[in-house]
Amino acid sequence: MKQIRVIDSHTGGEPTRIIIAGGPDLGTASMAERVDIFRSGFDDIRTAVVCEPRGSDVWIGGLLCEPCDSNCATGIIFFNTAGYLGMCGHGTIGLMITLQHLKRIGLGDHQVETPVGTIQVRLESGNRVSLTNVPSYRLLADVEIEVPGVGPVVGDVAWGGNWFFCVKNLVEDLSIKNEPYLTNLTISIRDQLQARNVTGTEGCHIDHIELYAPARQPENHSRNFVLTPGGSYDRSPCGTGTSAKLACLMADGKVAPGTTWRQQSIVGSVFECSYQADGDRVIPTITGQAHISGESTLILDPTDPYCTGIVS
Repeated sequence: MKQIRVIDSHTGGEPTRIIIAGGPDLGTASMAERVDIFRSGFDDIRTAVVCEPRGSDVWIGGLLCEPCDSNCATGIIFFNTAGYLGMCGHGTIGLMITLQHLKRIGLGDHQVETPVGTIQVRLESGNRVSLTNVPSYRLLADVEIEVPGVGPVVGDVAWGGNWFFCVKNLVEDLSIKNEPYLTNLTISIRDQLQARNVTGTEGCHIDHIELYAPARQPENHSRNFVLTPGGSYDRSPCGTGTSAKLACLMADGKVAPGTTWRQQSIVGSVFECSYQADGDRVIPTITGQAHISGESTLILDPTDPYCTGIVS
């Protein structure tokens, strides 16, 4: 029986499960190349860790890797029930709290190597983490699609480490009680984007859909609902989604560099965000809080018919 040691955390309510021992050896290639090795040779580890019966669509997993750059605290590959992620904001915040829990890092500045680039991160007191995300930008503005049963939906296609469709013309009731409707709505939007061949660069699938509404407290600027690739919603305000949103706000001249933008999630947790301009791109800084929620050893019993997860 194979054993995999993990540490679980949550960032603003969104869970992260980091493999700290027992994961696959992906060699010493670049992080982007190691994703391909993981996908082609060890995908059953991904499904075993985050799919039911051990996980669910809401879980984000991460595999600690030896970084190519010795200046980095670690390398990381993030994944979920649908596949692999280039970057994960809430996951990076949870990762840093996990490394602190393991006594591998202390307060201060660190670097993390991801498949889409090196991320600058600061571990602060009070379980707070600030990360400087990859350069983010708006690719397409005011894209209109017709969604059956809804009508015309207008939004921006933006990159924040993952591809997002940031909806601009729908103001829904972004509350937990309305989650089933919001999930079905955003899945329909995602399906129509795919049907109409609206993509990111080089035909990349837009796998995150983001809705917005006014925040519930005056100190916050916006409340969001983010559909993630597995079909679940992000309990946190979504780090890569907030980065994509900042890129759109800059492009529209609505938020100046250095201004703090407080993005609230559907469950009420908040990320504090700002950016520096880099031409038509933004360099976002996201600050959030994470907490350790568990340590465990996953048992992969080959006689278990669902050893590697329940996969649709």
